Amino acid sequence: MANGNNTASIGFEQQIWAAADILRGNIDAAEYKHVVLGLIFLKYISDKFEERYNELLADDDDVEDKDAYLEKNVFYVPPQARWSVIVEAAHREEIGTVIDEAMREIEKENKRLKDVLPKNYARSELDKRRLGNVVDLFTNIQMIEHGTDKDILGRTYEYCLARFAEQEGKRAGEFYTPSCVVRTLVEVLQPFKGRVYDPCCGSGGMFIQSSKFVESHSGNIGNLSIYGQDSNPTTRKMAIMNLAIHGIEADLGPYHDDTFYNDLHPTLKAVYILPNPPFNLSDWNDGSLNDDPRWKYGLPPAGNANFAWLQHMIYHLAPNGKMGVVLANGSLSSQTGGEDEIRRKIIEDDLVEGIVALPKQLFYTTQIPVSLWFISRNKKQKGKTLFIDARKTGIMVTRRLRELTDEDIAKIADTFKAFNDGTLEEVKGFCAIVTTEEIAKQDYILTPGRYVGIEEQEDDGEPFEEKMARLTGELSEMFKRSHELEEEIRKRLGAIGYEI
Repeated sequence: MANGNNTASIGFEQQIWAAADILRGNIDAAEYKHVVLGLIFLKYISDKFEERYNELLADDDDVEDKDAYLEKNVFYVPPQARWSVIVEAAHREEIGTVIDEAMREIEKENKRLKDVLPKNYARSELDKRRLGNVVDLFTNIQMIEHGTDKDILGRTYEYCLARFAEQEGKRAGEFYTPSCVVRTLVEVLQPFKGRVYDPCCGSGGMFIQSSKFVESHSGNIGNLSIYGQDSNPTTRKMAIMNLAIHGIEADLGPYHDDTFYNDLHPTLKAVYILPNPPFNLSDWNDGSLNDDPRWKYGLPPAGNANFAWLQHMIYHLAPNGKMGVVLANGSLSSQTGGEDEIRRKIIEDDLVEGIVALPKQLFYTTQIPVSLWFISRNKKQKGKTLFIDARKTGIMVTRRLRELTDEDIAKIADTFKAFNDGTLEEVKGFCAIVTTEEIAKQDYILTPGRYVGIEEQEDDGEPFEEKMARLTGELSEMFKRSHELEEEIRKRLGAIGYEI
């Protein structure tokens, strides 16, 4: 891979996807993504190992000293699992078995990867000729990059995640949040230093974007401590690989588990919390959680976990902590199951820093309209909440999918910054600063449209009387023409024996 720009990188990502899509055959997308993502991960750790191997060789050090790799946060790859072995077997029928065995050997040597890597390449459904061609593709492109392109494999992993999410539709909600939504949360919260937590972390996208934010602002990702949890075992494995491929160490707990029933980080107090919990999750509480200390503001209804997630995260928020969470719009105005009382108490505790209404069609997984809640333990603007109506932002990238642009994300983040700095000028139809007293007058409903008003229309300079005369004249012509058309239709129907 040349020391190229983003265009070259994106082309490479698409090239990998195209090859992978051919390899798929009749395998279901939900199952097949593990085949592709596993191969990307295997090539990543192989490249990193080879890079470190050559460094040790040049220094005349022991190239098989496992600690020499561990100290550089590089996975040790045993001889029988190295890429050269896989390349040699690429066009033999046993290539699938060779890859499976390589995965097992790598897991044996690296405790962090125990029971994480896919080992399903020997299956009969997987076309071995095509599998060999993908191995060739990976082999022929050098993936150890430097400078701005050093994360090429990480971006390829994310690209493939997005494409699989697109194919899987509704089921993809378990592992994927659109990157533009994640970036909006990160740009507003600006997680530079401290503990970052996601109690339903999926494939780890929130953590990846947080680390990218730090790097793009010349910070040190070592200043972030990552904590997460997910109830889905295969999704958790994807997160572990995704984080490793980006060079991020994280504590995702010792195993997968339900966050409500078995909080794997019970004493954690995080500086930043960034989750996208399942929307409107039902039957989350069988009654055994009724007296849980997390429900400070009231017991959430068993039929909807929105306010259970919100309170769980507030419970884990450090004294000066901040969080941004994606929730279905119903949470802004619901009046059932005691949710209105929970919302009122959270607002009266002066925790809601801002609400952003997002446009439709941002998610592969649902058409449910969603908003971003920003919660702060120590708001700069006490007794005030920022409302942003961003429903008109974004561009359609396919017939069904919308994305927020870089400009949209920057506008939202800049609006929050100006609000916190005390310099924000309200814009009708887009943003408004509202006191807690005003929210109380609206029955503690947090729908941004109630507060930002209607966008002001530009004055076209035409005097009102002249405009009305012109418009009524145009309307009169339309009425006249409609009558003529009506008469013509009557005549034609009459000519064939149908009277109206």
